[in-house]
Parts: sequence; structure tokens; C-alpha cells
Amino acid sequence: MLFTINPDNPQQRLINRVADILKNGGLIAYPTDTYYGIGCDILNKRAIERIYQLKQRNKNQPFSFICADLKNISQYAKVSNYAYKTMRRLLPGPYTFILTGSKLVPKIMLTKRKTAGIRVPANNICLALVDALGNPVISTSATAPDGDVFHDASLINDHFGSRLDAVIDGGPVSGMPSSVVSLEQDVPEIIREGLGDVSLFI
Repeated sequence: MLFTINPDNPQQRLINRVADILKNGGLIAYPTDTYYGIGCDILNKRAIERIYQLKQRNKNQPFSFICADLKNISQYAKVSNYAYKTMRRLLPGPYTFILTGSKLVPKIMLTKRKTAGIRVPANNICLALVDALGNPVISTSATAPDGDVFHDASLINDHFGSRLDAVIDGGPVSGMPSSVVSLEQDVPEIIREGLGDVSLFI
């Protein structure tokens, strides 16, 4: 099912319909400020298993997830004063921050070191979606098995078909990955340089 949603002023009626699909264990594709993402409700283990199958991904590689805001992050991760100040300056934005997960995060979503990748994208659609769902949403890029990235919602819809329960067309996205920065310690570690400016951490 393809939903066309306004990226500047997402129609709440459509956001609620997609949130209901997530609540019922559905998998969706949605725009972020980097790639189109594929996701589900972080608290639905069966849906998470479906995403691992869809992406043909090893369970030792947890997915990152999207929170609505900083307050939401502090429920799902341990946030030091330094991490809080850093994220407050840069979020919403094209960053994935690695933090120690809280007990609310399902074990399947944590690394062996109990860390998780957390995003708050500068995209009104996915923030409205997380807000309507009331839980974080899994975030993994919408790619083909060979790694090719889909930049167009209709191509995602054509490729995945019934394996996805909804696809949101929110217009074009940047098509560049987020910058990944570990804030586990108070000395930041740049894991991947992407769209977000990492010069602040060097």
C-alpha cells in the first residue's frame, strides 16, 4: 500500500493509518533525512525478525532505531551530560549516535556491548510517525540484496511488494548515509563519516 504524505506538513490522518499498521506488526518503508528506511515497531519482536529476513542480515548486527526527541532517547539509552549537550546541538539531523541501551530496548536490538544506534532524523514524516506510534521505529536502509539503495518510494514498492505492509512516498531524500558517532564515553568516536558534519568531534 503506497501512501503519499506531505514532507513539510504530514497529514495526521495518513500518519495515524501507518502508525496503526506498525502497531499491528507491519513493516513499512519511510523517508528520513538520509535514505528511505525500512522499519517496524521496536517492541514487536516478530516484526523485527521479518526485517532480518527481508534484509538477509546476521542477527549479530542490530539495526538502529528512530526516537522522536531527546527526551525519548533518554528513555531508551543511558545519556551522560556530555552526550545530552552534544545531541541537543545536532538533533534532529543526519547522525546516528551509539549509546548504551536501557532495559526498554529488546535484547535483539543491542550489540554484545549492550549498545544501540539511535537517530532523530530531520524529517517531519518519520518524527510524526514515531510520535503517533508511541515507540521508537527500527531504521535500516531500503536496499536491494546487492546493496543498491532505492531513492524512490515507487521503486521500493515495486521491489518489495507484499513483503512490506506500507510504503510512504515523502518525496526525494539525500541518498547519503548518516554520520555514526559513538557517545558511549565522554570522548566521542567517529565510526562513519556521512552526511552529518563530524568536524565538531575532531
